[in-house]
Amino acid sequence: MLTYLTFTTSLANFLVVPVTDPNYILALPSIIDDAEQLSYRDLDLINTIYRDSSVALVAGNRNFTEATSPTNGPFVVTQQFNAISPAGTTNPDLGTRNPLLPCSKEMLDALYPSSTGSGIPQYFAPITQNSFIVGPWPDAAYTIEAVGTQRPAPLSVTNTTTLLSVYLPDVFLNAALVMGYGYMKDYGAMADDPKSGMSWQTKYDMAKKSALIEEARKKFQAQGWGSLSTGAEATPPRT
Repeated sequence: MLTYLTFTTSLANFLVVPVTDPNYILALPSIIDDAEQLSYRDLDLINTIYRDSSVALVAGNRNFTEATSPTNGPFVVTQQFNAISPAGTTNPDLGTRNPLLPCSKEMLDALYPSSTGSGIPQYFAPITQNSFIVGPWPDAAYTIEAVGTQRPAPLSVTNTTTLLSVYLPDVFLNAALVMGYGYMKDYGAMADDPKSGMSWQTKYDMAKKSALIEEARKKFQAQGWGSLSTGAEATPPRT
């Protein structure tokens, strides 16, 4: 486990710079952001999946925009939408979830070109990163439950631990050192001496590989769609 203090200290030790160096302190937010974005994209962690039910459709309007979390920002990847019936139900657990199926905007334009035949939406299509259209057009103000990936708040002086620093400290630190080495020698020097930064990239890749196996177990996506790792002697594999 790493905290902001132990992370910044460990990073400084590996980079061989004083932890109080003003240039190091100035570079820290960029190093942390780079390491976190890389790790979150590569690992697709189950703990970055959030639900939001703060947005409601408008009757006769097929357009809606997802909410943006004040803590985690907008949805990065949307996995699922549920229209909650009856209309006006704000707590999804007190109503009925009606899952919307993803489709193309061309399909919705062809099948539902107007509000004629409006009802509980059955399909959705992305228009921009966080805006969507639905079909059929809603006939009432149905609450939309959105499920998807958001970015947790970054590690900082005020946010002293994160998902990565607690559960995947090796992956996080190795990813930070890839960026940190570029900060120390600049990326031109890394190109002249490619092995210098490659060792941290290799360590990151190795840590990422083992983390992906563990993450698959959490999602019951390990061998045989189970949560257990399979030993070399387990033949044939579970099905």
